[in-house]
Amino acid sequence: MTNAACWRKARRVLAGGVNSPVRSFSAVGSSPFFVDRGEGPYLWDVEGKRYLDYVGSWGALILGHRHPAVMRAVAGALRNGTCFGTPTPQETALAEAITGAFPSMEQVRFVSSGTEAVMSAIRLARAKTSRSKVLKFEGAYHGHADSLLARAGSGMFTLGLPSSPGVPLHVAADTISVSFNGLKGVAEAVRRHRREIACLIVEPVMANSGLIPPEPGFLEGLRRLTREEGIVLIFDEVITGFRLCYGGAQKLYGVEPDLTVLGKAIGGGFPVGAYGGGRKLMGLLSPAGPVYQAGTLSGHPVAMAAGLATLEALRRPGVYRRLNERAGQLKKGLLALSQRAGVPAAVHQTGGLLTLFFSKAAPRNAAQAKRSDSRRYARYFRRMLKEGVYLPPSSFEAWFISAAHGRRQIDETLAAHRAALRGL
Repeated sequence: MTNAACWRKARRVLAGGVNSPVRSFSAVGSSPFFVDRGEGPYLWDVEGKRYLDYVGSWGALILGHRHPAVMRAVAGALRNGTCFGTPTPQETALAEAITGAFPSMEQVRFVSSGTEAVMSAIRLARAKTSRSKVLKFEGAYHGHADSLLARAGSGMFTLGLPSSPGVPLHVAADTISVSFNGLKGVAEAVRRHRREIACLIVEPVMANSGLIPPEPGFLEGLRRLTREEGIVLIFDEVITGFRLCYGGAQKLYGVEPDLTVLGKAIGGGFPVGAYGGGRKLMGLLSPAGPVYQAGTLSGHPVAMAAGLATLEALRRPGVYRRLNERAGQLKKGLLALSQRAGVPAAVHQTGGLLTLFFSKAAPRNAAQAKRSDSRRYARYFRRMLKEGVYLPPSSFEAWFISAAHGRRQIDETLAAHRAALRGL
């Protein structure tokens, strides 16, 4: 079996050959390899080639592939059955772990994906405020719900325009896009649409235009503005939740939202999403309140068991310190080698997340990130893959370091980076 043969077969029966567009590798001028198995920080493709993995199922595998505690928890859950469509103790246990880590979340509702969680959180915010508009940030990705597939037009801020066919214009028009790290633009949008905006949704650390951290005072400013105007503040911590520290970006930066959206790590590699907030706000959800949301596989017992095992492992002393150290070592090495090779490069790093931008300065928003050299990144990606290092197949994604990445893997990455830079 070869990767090329798998790709030909996949394109015959899967739309576009993949089940999520970024997996096609089209953004980096290549075609995908097909995974056979994973172990720790590594993947092996169907041809037997090993790759050092910096995608980690897009952040879900914070402990690495096949972590023993997660595998034991999954095996134990499966011995009892696959799913039941009725409450299980595992749902309560994982909810207790999450609410214990996030003081802003007194109650949680589990769903099956981050998209579903965001969609449901926005519905809840609209019900709470009796308003319809959503304020988001240009370049942020909050899933593929219609109202969030909106792009910004020209100017400081704009009403949304559909960024995908099939999204009605009137739906996208309820979404307002502004620039990340620009409090002035947020304040102006709020002023112009006073009493129309139901919620402001933000990745507290942007991770879908490449990694872009908030500037000092930015998140605090969002909290102040939304509180003054009665707008529900939603933190999309699908990526940052349990990734930056035990308690997410809101603990790291000391800013509490009204609603939080989670995913990725809380399922330990299984499909999961969650949203939560204060008891009064969450009390609007059916069956306690009038806001309807349901899901047959929500709170899936295997996902709950895997997530609980993951969070228990993350609570062990030193886990986040090591993630920070490894990411810092990688950042330092990437920059030093790039400078030595005469290749303009910048790196943003927060916790175990980072992005290498081929630009002279690290961007502060999506517009600046788009000006980085994506063609150079595509060549770099292909060279790194040849060297056995699997990076995100897009220049506008974050690299994920797992607890399984040690100093040896960082050195291996930097050796590949040095080779990939030659003539780049």
